[in-house]
Amino acid sequence: MARQRLLSLPMSRAIVAFVVVLGLTLALFSTRYWLESGKADIDFAQRAHVRITALTDRINVSIDSLQSVNQLFMVSNEEITRHQFQQITQPYLSKYPYIQSFVFHRLISANRRKHYEASVRKIFPEFKITQLQGRQLVPASARELYLVNDYVEPLKGNEVTLGYDALFDPMQAETFWRATDTGRPAATGLKILLQGEKKGFTIHIPVYRRNALLLDIPSRRAAVIGDTEVVFIAENLVRKILEDTGLLLMPGIHIAVYAADSADAAALVFRNGSQPSENGEALFGFPGWPAFAPVRDVSHTFDLAGKPWHIVVSSASTPLATLHFGSLLILATGIFLSIAVAVRSHAAATQSQRVEELVRQRTAELRATAAALQLRQRAIDASPNAIVIAGAQRPDFPVEYVNPAFERITGYAAKDVIGKPMCLMQGEKPDQEAIAGLEAALNARQEAHAVFRHYRKDGTMYWNDVYIAPVRDERGEIHHYVCMQYDVTATKRYEEELEFRANYDTLTGLANRNLLREQLAQAISYASRYQHSIWIAFIDLDRFKFVNDSLGHHAGDALLQIVAARLRRVVRGVDTVARLGGDEFVLLLPGDGNKRGAEETITQLLAEIAKPALVEGKEFFVTCSVGIAIYPNDGTDPNLLISHADIAMFRAKELGGNNFKFFETSMNASTLKRLQLEGDLRKALDNDEFVLHYQPQIDLQTRKIVGVEALIRWSHPDLGVIPPAQFIGLAEETGLIVQIGKWALHAACAQNKAWQNAGVGKFRVAVNLSAIEFAQPDFVQTITSILTQAQLNPEYLEIEMTESMVMHDVETAILKLHELKALGVKISVDDFGTGYSSLSYLARFPIDVLKIDQSFVQNITTHSNGAVLVTSIISIAHNLHLRVIAEGVETSEQLAFLHLNGCNDIQGYYFSKPLSAPAVEQLLSQDVVWQTS
Repeated sequence: MARQRLLSLPMSRAIVAFVVVLGLTLALFSTRYWLESGKADIDFAQRAHVRITALTDRINVSIDSLQSVNQLFMVSNEEITRHQFQQITQPYLSKYPYIQSFVFHRLISANRRKHYEASVRKIFPEFKITQLQGRQLVPASARELYLVNDYVEPLKGNEVTLGYDALFDPMQAETFWRATDTGRPAATGLKILLQGEKKGFTIHIPVYRRNALLLDIPSRRAAVIGDTEVVFIAENLVRKILEDTGLLLMPGIHIAVYAADSADAAALVFRNGSQPSENGEALFGFPGWPAFAPVRDVSHTFDLAGKPWHIVVSSASTPLATLHFGSLLILATGIFLSIAVAVRSHAAATQSQRVEELVRQRTAELRATAAALQLRQRAIDASPNAIVIAGAQRPDFPVEYVNPAFERITGYAAKDVIGKPMCLMQGEKPDQEAIAGLEAALNARQEAHAVFRHYRKDGTMYWNDVYIAPVRDERGEIHHYVCMQYDVTATKRYEEELEFRANYDTLTGLANRNLLREQLAQAISYASRYQHSIWIAFIDLDRFKFVNDSLGHHAGDALLQIVAARLRRVVRGVDTVARLGGDEFVLLLPGDGNKRGAEETITQLLAEIAKPALVEGKEFFVTCSVGIAIYPNDGTDPNLLISHADIAMFRAKELGGNNFKFFETSMNASTLKRLQLEGDLRKALDNDEFVLHYQPQIDLQTRKIVGVEALIRWSHPDLGVIPPAQFIGLAEETGLIVQIGKWALHAACAQNKAWQNAGVGKFRVAVNLSAIEFAQPDFVQTITSILTQAQLNPEYLEIEMTESMVMHDVETAILKLHELKALGVKISVDDFGTGYSSLSYLARFPIDVLKIDQSFVQNITTHSNGAVLVTSIISIAHNLHLRVIAEGVETSEQLAFLHLNGCNDIQGYYFSKPLSAPAVEQLLSQDVVWQTS
C-alpha cells in the first residue's frame, strides 16, 4: 500500500502538469480559432452582400423598364400602335437580354370578341383568342371577359403567346386583378411558360383609360383597359445578371434563389453548383471537425412586385487547415508538449521510491512546469494579437504584463503601462458606450467583449476588438484579468466602404439611384402630410460626349467631378444631389410653397455649370439642360416623377440646351415621337433613306458657279423629307452621326467625281462636319480613305466646321487641320461671328474660307451695326488672305452691299435653293452666267 501511495503522488502531479499545459493550449487555440472564424464570417458576409445587392438592383431595374413602357400607354393621346410598341420596347430588349418578352394585354368583353378577332386577322390571318387545354392551345370558351395577348415583342420565339387569354390562367388572373386594384406592379409565382417547358414568371402593370378618376378599387376596375407585362424565364434572369456582373465566375460561393419566402426546394429558381453540406461533426464546441470548416450562409428575402423571393448565398466546404492553420499549429504543439510532460512525469513515477528518487522526480516536475510556463510565455509573446494581464484590484486594475504585439499595435512600451490603470489604453476620448459596458463587466467580475475606438500613443485612432476574461485560483477567487485585443480597423473600413457604395456614386460622392429613391419617398411622405411641394430637376450635360471622344474618359470623369462640386454649391442643406449615371444628375428640392426660391436655384445652377472648366490643362465650356417635375401636380410616384422630369429635360435639349423646362402632359407625345424617330434613324442608313441636295455658290467676279454645299436630307418612308435640324441633334446624342457623316462625305465626293467625268465642270464640294466626327482619332485617315475610294483630287473637297467645334481643344484641332491641309483639302469656318473664337486663334488655323452667318447677312441693309460687322469680317478675312462666302443671300439689296464691300462668293435663295444632283448637273450643263446687279 505504501508503495502504491508513493506511486500515486508523482503520478497525480504529472497529470496536473499535463492538464495545466493542455488547458493553456486549449485556451490559446480557442481564442485564435474564434478570431479566425470571425474574420472568415465577416469576409464571407461582405462577398454575399455584393451578390444579393447585384441581384435585387438588376431585378428592380427590369421592373423600372416595364413602368417606362406602361407610362407611354397612360399618357399618349392616341392608341399606341404595334409599330410604336416595337420601337418603345426595342431599346430595353437590347439593353436587358434576360427579358423574354414585353406584352400588351387588351381587355375584351364577350360582345366585342368577334369584331376584335376579325380586326387582328387583317394582320395575322390565323389569329384567334385561345386558352390551354392540357398543353395544347385551343379556341377560348365563352366567357364574360378576356385578357388577350395583343402585342408581344419580340414576336420571334413568342408567336405561340399571341392571342392567349391570360384570365384563363388562375395565377395570371389573380395577379392582373391585384395589379388593377392597387395600381402597382404585381408579379405571378413560378409557372410553366407557354414558350416552352421552362419555369418563369410575369410582372403586370395595369393600363387605365386616360383621364379616369382612380379613387378606389371599383373605379380602378371600371377604368382598366388592359395591362403591360414583362416575361422572364426565371433561371435565365438570375444567371444572366450574375454573368453580366462577373459574380458567377468567382469560386467558393454557391448561390440559390427561390421564388418564395424561404428555401423551398419546390420554388427553386437558380442554383450555382451543388448544394453545400456540413462536413464533420462538432468536437468540443468547434463545428466542422475533423477535416472541414463549417459551411457559411447568408439569407435575404425581398419583395418582387408583391411576391417574396429568397436568396441564399453559401460558402463551399473549405479544408479546416486552410482557415485555421495558426490555431491548429498551436493545438498540435501544445498536445505534443502535454504528452511529453506526462510521459516524463510517468517515467519519474516508476523510478525508485526512495527519497532520492522522489526528490529527483519532484525536480523533473518543476522542470516540466518551468518548460510549460516558458512555452506559455513564448506563445503569448509570439501572438499577433495584443495580450494584457492586469491585476484584479479595483478600481484601476493595474497592468502587470503586456506582450510585444501590444507594444507594436499601441505604440506604448511595456514600461509606459506596467503599474498603470488598464483604462490608459482608451486614450483621451473614452466617451463610448462599449467602454462603459466593459467597465461594468469588470466591476461585476464577469467576462466582457466589445468593439470600440482605441488611440495609440501618437494619438492615431484604430478600431479594437477586445475580449477580457477573469483568471481564478483553485478556490475560485479572481486574482487577474487577461485582455486580448484584435485590430479590426481594416474590416471596419471595408464595411463602411460597402455601405458607401450601396448609397453613393463612387466617382462623384453624390447620392446614387438607390439613395435618391429612398430620400424622394421620404420627401413625398413629408410633403403629403404638410401639403408641401417637391421639385425634381433632371439634369443632362450638353455635348458631354464630345469631351469623352476628344480627350478620353479620364477627362470626362474629371469634368463630372467638377460639375458635381458645382451642383453641391448651389443647393441648400436640405436638398439632395444625385448622379444616376453617365452625365445625368437629379436634384431633389423639397419645397415650402416658395416657388421663387426653387426657380432661383435652377437659374443659379445653369449659370454655375456654364462657367469655364479647366480639365487636364484645357478650358471647356459645358452647359446643361434641365427638366423639372413638381409633386404632386406631375405625379405622386417617385419613378413617375423622375420619368416626367427626364421627359422635360429632353424638351429643353430639343430647344437648344442651356435652359430649363417644366413638365407638361403634351410632352409625352413629343417623347413618343422622339423614340420612334430614334428607332427609324437607326435603320435609315441600312434602308438607303438619306439623300444629298446641293446649293450653288457663285463667284461675284465671274458670276459663275465655283462650288456647291452638300446638305443632307432624310427621306422618311412615312413622314416624307425631314430637314437636318430635326435629326442631326438626335444623331449626335446617339452616336449615329459618325456613320451618317461618313456616308455624306463619301456620297458628296463620289457625286463631284461623277460630275467631272460627265464634263460639266470642276469645282469644290463643301461638306459640314459635327464636333463628334472631328473628335474621332481616325478622322484624317477616314478623309484620306474616302478621297481614295472616290478617286477625287483633294482640292475639290472643302470641309466646313463651326468656330465652337475647334475651340473646345485648340491645340488638337490645329494639328488635325494641318494634317488636312497637307492632304490638299480646303477648310472653311462656317457661321463665323456666332461663336467665341479670338483673332489670335483664327490666325493660327490653316483655313481657306470664312463663311458669314446668314443672321448677319439679313441685317446688313436694315441695321447699321449688322453692316459694320459684315464689312469688318470681310476686311479681316482679306487681311488674312482668306476667301469670304456670305450665306443666306435673299435680296438684291443684300447682294449689292456684299458686292460693293468685296465679298468673294455668295450662296442663298436669291440665286438658287438646294437642288438634287440631277438638277445641279442640268444647271451646270447650261453654263449659266448669273446676274449680280
